[in-house]
Parts: sequence; C-alpha cells; structure tokens
Amino acid sequence: MQDLMLISAAVLVSVLCAGVMGFAIQRGATCTVAAVDEMLAKRRANRLLAMGEASLWVAGGLALSSVIGALPATPSAYAVSAWTFIGGALLGLGAWVNKACVFGAIARFGSGEWNYAATPVGFYVGCLTLGVFFRTPATQQLAEGSPVLEAAGWVALLFTGFAAWRIGPPLWTVWADPGGCSERGQARARRLAARIWSPHAATAVIGVTFVIILLLVGAWAYTDVLAQLASGATMRLALGVLCLVALYVGAVLGGWTAGRWRSTPVSALSVMRCLLGGAMMAWGSLLIPGSNDGLILIGMPLLRPYAWLAFATMCLSIAAAMWASQHVVGVHRAGEASQ
Repeated sequence: MQDLMLISAAVLVSVLCAGVMGFAIQRGATCTVAAVDEMLAKRRANRLLAMGEASLWVAGGLALSSVIGALPATPSAYAVSAWTFIGGALLGLGAWVNKACVFGAIARFGSGEWNYAATPVGFYVGCLTLGVFFRTPATQQLAEGSPVLEAAGWVALLFTGFAAWRIGPPLWTVWADPGGCSERGQARARRLAARIWSPHAATAVIGVTFVIILLLVGAWAYTDVLAQLASGATMRLALGVLCLVALYVGAVLGGWTAGRWRSTPVSALSVMRCLLGGAMMAWGSLLIPGSNDGLILIGMPLLRPYAWLAFATMCLSIAAAMWASQHVVGVHRAGEASQ
C-alpha cells in the first residue's frame, strides 16, 4: 500500500512538472527556429544561449543527483555516423517548414494557433513512415560514461554557485521590498514576473522540471511518447501520454495568463505545412536518434558528441533554409521591379 502511494505521488508530481514545463515553454517562447532567426536578423544569440542554459541546469541537476546517489540509469549514448548529420539536417528543415521546432510548436499552440495541433500528428505519421523513405539504420548504442557524471562532485559544486547567482538576485528583489502591496512593490513584482519568464529563466524552469521527472519516473521527452505510440511500445506509455497532455495544457494556460491567447483560424495550407514539418522532424529524430527536446535535455547535458553535432547541424540547416528562401524572394522581387 505504501509503495502504491509513493508511485502515485511520483506520477502526480511528474504530471505537474510536465504542465509547468509546457507553461515555461509558452511563456519563454522557446523555439530553435526563433533562436536562429534572432541570430540572422538581429545578430543576437539570447535564445540560443538560453537553450544552452537549459542543458546546463540539467547537467547540474544530474551531477547533484549523482553525488547524493539519487540518479537512475544514465540515458544511452549513440555513435556518431552519417545519419547523425542527415537526421540533424532533416530535423532543421522540418522545423523550418513547420515554422517552429518541437518546443516552438507547443508554444504557438498555447497561443491559440490551432494549426500546430497538426505538428504532433505529423510527427506520429513520420514515425510510422520512416521505413518508406529511408533505410532504417541500425542504431549503435555506446556503453561509455559521461564526463559530467565522472566529475560529478566538481560539476555539482560549480553548479551550486551558478544556481545561487541566477536565483539569488530575483529572490532578493522580493525580500528587500516589504511593501509588496504598494505601488512600488507591484512594479517590482511585474518586473520580477517579466524576468522569471524571460527566455533564460524559462529554459531554466524547463531544465529543472525535466530533472525532477527524470529522477521520479525516468527520462521523458514528449517526442519519445509519439514515437512509442507509433511503434506500439507500451513501456510507461500511459504515464507518457499523461505528461504529454499536461504539457499542452500548461502551454495553453501560459498563453492565456500572459494575454497571448488568440484563437487563430485554421487553413488547409497551414495544417499541411505542420503535418509535413512534423513528419520531417520525426524522420530526423529517428535517424539521429533524438529530437531537439531530447538533444537539449538529455544528450547535450551529458556531453554526448552525437547530440552536439546533430543540434549544430539542425541550426545550420535552419539558417541555410532561411537564407535560401530570403534570397529567392529577393531575386523574385528584383525581377518584378525590373519589368
């Protein structure tokens, strides 16, 4: 009976964490496509660095868990091959076609862009059709450890200082103002809320909630749930579906509470674009293996080379697609102007 209660509590906390993760994804507008666009258009890397910070929080959380002996089995590592780069390119091109990566699709759905409900459907269809378009590679798993966990004590020590530096100033802002109901206090509260849901802080929340879920029920990525549904796998599938639903509910709550929720009409073209983009991202994820949520929250924090190379390839393919589309549009407009 006691074991059942503990399992139920772990499931409940995991589902709540998935909801908070969805809320943070929407509030922070977390998206690799938006991050690459920011680099190309504004020459800033704030969003991309924020995603790196999510990996940092996961790495620190895993190191702390290892030190206290609470870390479950380490997620698998995979060998680098040509499929790593092919998959990364497909993942990036699919995100560009979709106009949002798997994170960004959740954020946009949470803002009322209903066509992005087609993205997970497309991802599911892509998982079913991989063998139709590609010779399914034999994934080579590696038995190697992670440098992060091998030096867990030092990593945990450094991470504790980093976490105090990131969390301390916002908490001090609230603590230093006893007049929370005053106009000054309300202004500080609004600034604190804006800071909490900035891209850097939002991705930190994503990283922390992911670590909690990992410690309670094991590694979880919502794209993995879709892949398991497509393959007929039943291991922890019910829990995965619950977390998936909570993720989307949290995203909708994030959009609604931020005043971003706008019900957007759905068109056949936008639905087809999301279906195709979702399918392409699924093909890329299975070839790597790992989608950008799994790469950022599992592979990259553990310093897996395949994850870093696949994510870099994804970003480069998004940038190349953006540059090519802008170049084609520019040439077309120049041709019209000359007529």
